[in-house]
Amino acid sequence: MEKTILTEIFKNSELTDSELEMILPKFKKIEFKKNDYILREGSIANYYYFIEKGFIRSYATDTEGNDITTGFYSKAQIVIDWPSFFLRTATRENIQTLTDCICWRLDFDKFQQLFHSIKTFREEGRKRLVGSYFELKKKSIAMITDQAKDRYLQLLKDNPEIIKNVSLKHIATYLGITDTSLSRIRKEITKE
Repeated sequence: MEKTILTEIFKNSELTDSELEMILPKFKKIEFKKNDYILREGSIANYYYFIEKGFIRSYATDTEGNDITTGFYSKAQIVIDWPSFFLRTATRENIQTLTDCICWRLDFDKFQQLFHSIKTFREEGRKRLVGSYFELKKKSIAMITDQAKDRYLQLLKDNPEIIKNVSLKHIATYLGITDTSLSRIRKEITKE
């Protein structure tokens, strides 16, 4: 079995070696250039991806036409629009690369085949879905209860490489603040 980021991702799962030998070949290695779109608003997500290398963001457009970042993704993370993929509905988000990226892609039909034939694969998928929901819930509560500075510090703690690879404009919209506010917060932190 070829050693890839997928073997690292699934190493702590309960999948057996024989199950992994059935699952891993279903993924296809895909390379993207910086600013490529993986998914565009209005389309249906037919794939999900694990990132081997690079940074990706998801964003939606507000009523005034501004791009608002909804998520950042980096090495070993899953990139998926859960509702679009599972409910086969048009997405309201865009997913775009921020750097050149290497990803491993699984299409909907192969996912369905694995999901219905391998119980532990189904359980791994459920864990990822629930984990994603918990992260979304945590972020929505933080947007209400935490100061912008605390949200920024938490983002740096969770993903320290983000500052080197993501524009401050995208980080500011993700945190729900202006570029100016983010600059002020960054200056405060460096003085501490």
